[in-house]
Amino acid sequence: MSYRDTASFGKRQEYIVVAELLKRGFDVYMTLVDDQGIDCIIRLDNKRYLDIQIKARSKDAKRWNFFAAMTIKPRDNFYFIFYTEKNNKFWIIPSKDVVKLGIKNKSGKNKGKISLTLPKKKGQRFQKYINDNGFNLLRKYGKNSR
Repeated sequence: MSYRDTASFGKRQEYIVVAELLKRGFDVYMTLVDDQGIDCIIRLDNKRYLDIQIKARSKDAKRWNFFAAMTIKPRDNFYFIFYTEKNNKFWIIPSKDVVKLGIKNKSGKNKGKISLTLPKKKGQRFQKYINDNGFNLLRKYGKNSR
């Protein structure tokens, strides 16, 4: 892969995720700078907004289902959308669940950061986050707290 391909990979994958959100009827706002770990914001209605961090892995990645060294300040309205190009799946996981499902690095340069391994095969533990199930989690956010 050339530098140009690797340099633009992340942005191309963000647009794949945003296009999927738009296709599913979400009201999406892109951020200009990702200095808060927010790639886009979803407006659900006048009172409900979600901050979204997008992470993606290439179909050519050796560990295509592994997302390492994430700095996460979990909160209710903060979601991750993981996109795995190898199997063309979207994993929509609340930040609090990413912290619970991930492993906190105990040493080294990434000490305190979270790493998450998504299953390669179907598993009940992650089923509620994949594709339609995950996108439905976004739609339902905050409806019970009104």
